[in-house]
Amino acid sequence: MLEAISNLTVVVALHDIIEQFEVVSWVLWLSTPVAITFLLPLVILVFVYGCILFLHFYKSRHKLVDAYSKGYWDAAKVSIATFWEVQGKIWHGYEINGLEKLPTNSGAVLVFYHGAIPIDFYYILSKIVLYKDNTMHIVGDRFLFNVPGFKLLMQVFNVTPGGCREELSDMLKKGNLLAISPGGVREAYFSNEYYQLRWKTRIGFAKCAIAAQVPIIPIFTQNCREAFRALSFGRPFFQWLYEKTRLPIVPIYGGFPVKLRTFIGDPIACKAGTTAEQLALECRNALEKLIVEHQKIPGSILHALLERFY
Repeated sequence: MLEAISNLTVVVALHDIIEQFEVVSWVLWLSTPVAITFLLPLVILVFVYGCILFLHFYKSRHKLVDAYSKGYWDAAKVSIATFWEVQGKIWHGYEINGLEKLPTNSGAVLVFYHGAIPIDFYYILSKIVLYKDNTMHIVGDRFLFNVPGFKLLMQVFNVTPGGCREELSDMLKKGNLLAISPGGVREAYFSNEYYQLRWKTRIGFAKCAIAAQVPIIPIFTQNCREAFRALSFGRPFFQWLYEKTRLPIVPIYGGFPVKLRTFIGDPIACKAGTTAEQLALECRNALEKLIVEHQKIPGSILHALLERFY
């Protein structure tokens, strides 16, 4: 008798499971057309943007042809720069003001504010590759050189971990541009919507400028902190972890299509008798002035989105 009851219980349980499975299957079957209804327009939108990207590439074909005639890697850089220029125009309505302030045949140190993900710098670099004749060298954080697959990218775009001041000064003397963010990863992940600079006592860029006798040019991109943000929750712990390990383990969110505008400030000349500390302070003040003039403080993602579309 007990065995019969046990068997009956198992049968009832299996029946309930099968019935629940059938209900779930029915719900999935019913919702599939709805899901497809919403997904297909997105797929079509991706196809449309693919066509737009192709047309922009075709529009810029003369740049690509000229680049391929100059050199193998020059062509690759121009192709990538064209992609980022188009992407910035479509997604962020990207604009750059003051590109003419960058020298054409002489060196300069470009100092910029570092966003959580420096997508604005990709756009700046693209503009320089496409519209200026200078070769750009970039000082990047050392962890970039340990990221799998990044080595070739670092080589093609002349990214250096810095540290060798004489080598950087020689680059500048040869008429190259040198881009650096003194705040680096610390500024990227632990600054916030108030756009504070996190330079500590870094003055190496000023020493390079003085050694090469080239100007320093401050650069700031409006709303770069609203495009991507570092998670504020648990920030003290992540900052402690970074200071101990130098590993940039901080959650990032965003990718919002906010309006991005880059403002290039006036060149700051290396005057006779100016120390590296004085020059770095003058540059810091100039960059903070650009932030005050062109950035809503505190930054607002909603406001930046409204600027993009209105």
